[in-house]
Amino acid sequence: MSSSPARPRVRMTGAQRRQQLLDVARELFGQRGYEATSIEEVAARADVSKPVVYEHFGGKEGLYAVVVDREMQRLLVRFESALSSGGHPRELLERAALVLLDYIEEDTDGFRVLTRDSPVTSTTGTFSSLIGEVARKVEHILGRQFEKRSYDPRLAELYSQALVGMVALVGQWWLDTRSPGKREVAAHLVNLAYNGLSHLDPHPDLVDGPATP
Repeated sequence: MSSSPARPRVRMTGAQRRQQLLDVARELFGQRGYEATSIEEVAARADVSKPVVYEHFGGKEGLYAVVVDREMQRLLVRFESALSSGGHPRELLERAALVLLDYIEEDTDGFRVLTRDSPVTSTTGTFSSLIGEVARKVEHILGRQFEKRSYDPRLAELYSQALVGMVALVGQWWLDTRSPGKREVAAHLVNLAYNGLSHLDPHPDLVDGPATP
């Protein structure tokens, strides 16, 4: 009985091969994490030799760094697109919440990569740094609203970190539960955030004593 012929290796340009390796690594890192993923496995899944992976990325840490950076840029572009056209503050909050939930739903492996701990020696960005970038964009929006409502605009940074952090943490929870539905989750987030912002006390205090400077 004759054996089946070997599967011919697909020829790719350098750019195509790099893209393929990133896609394979994204899936493996997202599903298994950094430590449990090996260069051997990435190479086998991409049907290339290990030296090809090293040639493009220098090693597993370099590959991981590029995967994380690519995902951060993808998500930032989504946020920038959603927030750049302006609109009512409530509408902007809705867009921001749905951007993250859409990303979780459509790019689950990418979100898992972003929310996992990076290797200790990695110099790449982290999910917290991504959240900081998004919060800085939201800060400008809140600052304008604070000025209109006679709130201290210097507090916009604090509130933007709180709002974006809330959405991000809920997103991490929803990643595994997927219930209630995406739009319902976004509606509840906006309900809490917007109604809270609409009734801010300009000089809040703690019930057990005066505010600490």
